[in-house]
Amino acid sequence: MAAAIVSDFIGAFVTLFVVVEPLGLAPVFLAATARHSGAARLGIATRACVYAFLILTGAALGGAALLRVMGITLPAFRVAGGLLLFSIASEMVLGVRIGRESQTAHQALVENGRHIAAFPLAIPLMAGPGAITAALLISGEAHGDPARLAALIGAILAVIALCWIVCRLAFGVQRLIGASASIVMEKLIGVLLASLAVQFVMDGARSLFS
Repeated sequence: MAAAIVSDFIGAFVTLFVVVEPLGLAPVFLAATARHSGAARLGIATRACVYAFLILTGAALGGAALLRVMGITLPAFRVAGGLLLFSIASEMVLGVRIGRESQTAHQALVENGRHIAAFPLAIPLMAGPGAITAALLISGEAHGDPARLAALIGAILAVIALCWIVCRLAFGVQRLIGASASIVMEKLIGVLLASLAVQFVMDGARSLFS
């Protein structure tokens, strides 16, 4: 039982880590908080992580009920969610995602600079459509098992904690990784995410037609 919970935690953590990509937050966080002091940056990072954790946990706990209310079967959502994740993965591999996220952050600062913890940091950078979809897909596979859901929530907490650490040490993370390494890392993570997305689609299609 314990081994199964650990396996569920690791699987959920890897999936969410690949989708959220915490290390990629550093340059966007620095750009979004360029005019803030160190103490203000810490407060913004903390609020953003709390918002993101609540959003993803809400998706994990309430997503299955929402799908039932809307009449959407889990296999159908697996296919649709897998396709969405594949789209995100293709953006990462092609190098489109970093530019889009930076543009989103800049636009958010122009339009609503006082609430950057909620937008764009929590949504869509940490708890974007891909992360929400992944949380829903993983929670659906738990079939309401409290232990498996607890493992998923633990994985969400671990990934969001990494996001907080990256934001807290954003200057050092950016210097350590560097622009070239960041690009290479994003493309590798994109390939992993594409593989996960294909697996979700295959599992969904198998359930639909079995």
